[in-house]
Amino acid sequence: MDGIKLHPECIKCFLDKHLGKFGDAPEEKRIEYMQGIMGILSRAEITESAPEIIARIERLQRDMFGTDDSYDRIKSHFNSLMLGKEDFITERIFASDNRLLLAAKYSMLGNYIDFGALDAVSEDKLSALLSDTSKINIDTAEYENLLRDLEGAKRMVFLTDNCGEIVTDKIFICEIKNAFPSLDITAIVRGCPVLNDATIKDATEVGLDKVVTVIDNGSAVAGTALADISEDARRIIDDADVIIAKGQGNFETLSGCGKNIYYLFLCKCIMFAKRFGVERYTGMLINDTRLN
Repeated sequence: MDGIKLHPECIKCFLDKHLGKFGDAPEEKRIEYMQGIMGILSRAEITESAPEIIARIERLQRDMFGTDDSYDRIKSHFNSLMLGKEDFITERIFASDNRLLLAAKYSMLGNYIDFGALDAVSEDKLSALLSDTSKINIDTAEYENLLRDLEGAKRMVFLTDNCGEIVTDKIFICEIKNAFPSLDITAIVRGCPVLNDATIKDATEVGLDKVVTVIDNGSAVAGTALADISEDARRIIDDADVIIAKGQGNFETLSGCGKNIYYLFLCKCIMFAKRFGVERYTGMLINDTRLN
């Protein structure tokens, strides 16, 4: 059915990931919290995306148990980890006969760093993915479409996703600027801390702000819910000729909006793998205007 964004696999995932997040709270409060989650899920519309519902669940957690800073440590660690790999990645890109394509592949592989879609992020797997880009493929026809659109564009928006990943996004953006020097590019990060998604703090930490204009979207949703973002972010997105949106969360919140968005992500969860008929960790480049 058209318009459905909430899937049974998403509901199961919500319960698996969030139902037990109550620390050492007394039994009464645990029950209240569990009932609160059930209430959020029972009231959710099937046209709502997973990130929008997660935002409400996390708000409930904060209201009942206070702020959880566990992702702050994770974000700083993976930003530092990926900055340590930056020279290795850029050296391989500079040695390539197709620098922009290889940079796009690295940006796609960086999307593995996702504590929302994955129970755990393996640094060994991350290193293995980054060490062998031959295993990642980008749809040739859609990539050519992207190049044509960038050639004719004046303004591009890059919607970031996760910490650490934004290091590979920064490298990709640098290559886009090199290939299309007249292009005006704005990168947009999350407006508030949510999961391990990148915020202004993360963008500054990895030097993305030194490469391109960076703004936040004013939202605590782990994606880009157009009805929830700031007026400035919405205006910049609406004025863009081309949008590159990283990650599953941006796809979930924006798919079907009809904008000229190129989604770039790895299929990390079972629901995405089923939807696109691919193996987990397959890379995807998809344009919103050509979605089936």
